[in-house]
Amino acid sequence: VQLQASGGGLVQTGGSLRLSCTAPGRTRLYYAMGWFRQAPGKDREFVGHIKWYGGTTYYADSVKGRFTISEDNANDTVYLEMNSLKPEDTAVYYCAGAQYYSATYSRLSDFDSWGQGTLVTVSS
Repeated sequence: VQLQASGGGLVQTGGSLRLSCTAPGRTRLYYAMGWFRQAPGKDREFVGHIKWYGGTTYYADSVKGRFTISEDNANDTVYLEMNSLKPEDTAVYYCAGAQYYSATYSRLSDFDSWGQGTLVTVSS
């Protein structure tokens, strides 16, 4: 399944952006959807996930309280709402789907379907 991430752009410090990830058929395929990001020169890191069963969410400490993941089941879309953005949030953001059960859904290896990234730039 091809995942499509969109919504990136340039925003000032303190601003907001909403990223979208469309995953056709995801309700049949994925246990969870995750968001990761990769800043220049750094490793890809976990941002958060949402589980389809129960809709529970979990976030990295660096974004907790500022970022929110939600879902639109009717449109097979997952959102990443980002508020109070900081320059250190600048990165390429990726959505990913997990087809197999995991106790954490926070590792890259938990996810086996990836979308193309969308660039978020936060200016100071």
